Amino acid sequence: MDATNRKELRKTALFRGSHEWLVDVGNGGRYLDARTLFFYTAKVNTLAIPLEMVGVGSQYAYTAEDEKGNYLDGSKNYKLNLPANPPAKDFWSVVVYNPQTRSELQTSQPFPSKNNKRGDLIYNDNGSVDLYFGPNPPDGLEKNWTQTVAGKGWFAILCLYGPLESWFNKTWQPGDF
Repeated sequence: MDATNRKELRKTALFRGSHEWLVDVGNGGRYLDARTLFFYTAKVNTLAIPLEMVGVGSQYAYTAEDEKGNYLDGSKNYKLNLPANPPAKDFWSVVVYNPQTRSELQTSQPFPSKNNKRGDLIYNDNGSVDLYFGPNPPDGLEKNWTQTVAGKGWFAILCLYGPLESWFNKTWQPGDF
């Protein structure tokens, strides 16, 4: 597996093809790293996850690293840009998790997440939205901020409910932290 595919598997924690995680239809073994990472976060295996079902079900993208490959640090501030028109028929969300417990990060916020159905996010003029993550909110952008915990790592999952074609053909992609 080349470095590009490894990076994609790391960031998505799954791959398109088979719920059996087969490499080359089984002739090349299994994508064990991707399978292990997926089960670490999801704890399930379903036939539907690797399927490309436009407008149905859900798709997830995962990262625990910033654009330089450093692990996300709860003491630092990050920005994530979601370009205009996220490919979700129903809704999208970005949820922050604790890497030790795999549960949502416990902070003073009741929900360590942002989505396009709850709250009044501040959108950019071009329709994109910048989400902020860190121990303290940026001035004037509190509505787009998710709290992290100083001294603790975290990871985020972008959830697309009713994923659209631009997700599957990769013409829409989220930014990096």
